Amino acid sequence: MLIPLRLSAQSDEQLMQHAARGSNRAFEELYKRYARRLQGFFARRLGEDADLAADFMHDTFLRLYAARENYREGLNFRAWLYTIAYNLCRNHHRNQFAMVSDEGVDIIDEGSIEVELDMQSLHNVLREVLHRLPEPYAILFSLHYEEELTVPQIAQISRLPEGTVKSRLHKAMNIIKQQLKRYEDK
Repeated sequence: MLIPLRLSAQSDEQLMQHAARGSNRAFEELYKRYARRLQGFFARRLGEDADLAADFMHDTFLRLYAARENYREGLNFRAWLYTIAYNLCRNHHRNQFAMVSDEGVDIIDEGSIEVELDMQSLHNVLREVLHRLPEPYAILFSLHYEEELTVPQIAQISRLPEGTVKSRLHKAMNIIKQQLKRYEDK
């Protein structure tokens, strides 16, 4: 099997096609490209638990490797990878917590926190608000704003209609805005 020496110059989809035909070097290149980013995604989604995030990242790549022969030309690799990651997160949260319904979203406690309005304080507040965002919204928010996936890609990954993805992203932004309002003019 001939594979150009410059794997780093190939697209994700080209590498996955080589991996599907048995190239471990191509799969290793995909691992190099996505392992760190995927581990960060899991860390944000799983409560900053670095060990758990590493386990989930490795599990994602194991599943990807096991399914590599199912990859078909034209399939967006990144969407396929994050579909696996999304499903692992969803299953984890389903097992750990009761799913929050769209109507029953609990908002963060209105405890009194005095915050200096410098960049570090704002960053800390935003990180806390995002951490407490209900999971059905948080995972979509993370895929869109942190992993920079498009609404159609997220719809494909989550198996939700695009309208539902847009609606949940909008609702997530409203929750975040509502929570950040209490820090205005302080």
